[in-house]
Amino acid sequence: MGTKYDYLGRWNSYWYQIQEVLWTNPRRVLEIGPGHGVVAWYLKKVKGIEVCTVDINPLLEPDVVCNVLELSQYFKEGEFDTVLAAEVLEHLPFKFFEMALKEIKYVTKKAIVLTLPFSSSFVLRFRVPIINFKIVLAPESHKTHVFDGEHYWEIGKKGFSYRTVKEVIEKYFFILKSYNIFENPYHRVIVGIKKKGN
Repeated sequence: MGTKYDYLGRWNSYWYQIQEVLWTNPRRVLEIGPGHGVVAWYLKKVKGIEVCTVDINPLLEPDVVCNVLELSQYFKEGEFDTVLAAEVLEHLPFKFFEMALKEIKYVTKKAIVLTLPFSSSFVLRFRVPIINFKIVLAPESHKTHVFDGEHYWEIGKKGFSYRTVKEVIEKYFFILKSYNIFENPYHRVIVGIKKKGN
């Protein structure tokens, strides 16, 4: 990961990831795909939360080297209060998305915080005297996603509507929050609570 990885929009996303994890009031957090470790460092050092990191890349020095599809082989059921997977699940072919959510559901006691790329979103701003109005628009695109060496799919591309992605998530979690970040509308934040069963 070079210096281009941590562009300003990603730093904004780190802030939202931290805020949403804290909103779930966890004692133990599993972060899947910690990147440079910014979020894990803050949660541990500043907020005193126990954080375990997981990644398939040993060079990132995660606490556990494993694939998101293998979580149940490494962790107990309900071992973590909250699981954070930020800009991770799109790195798997979409046919594995549901399997990844099942694994995440297994290891979380309570909550998930996901961020996923939303390819067609943008911010619309209006400025007139006294009023500063902004809104994120996230229309569906008719573009077909082409694997770029990183992402197998993105919300908003043909065949990957938000409704399609939401329906898969809602098999395992009640969605409490879902929004695109104003400062980085390419990232969609989804916060959910574990459903019983399945």
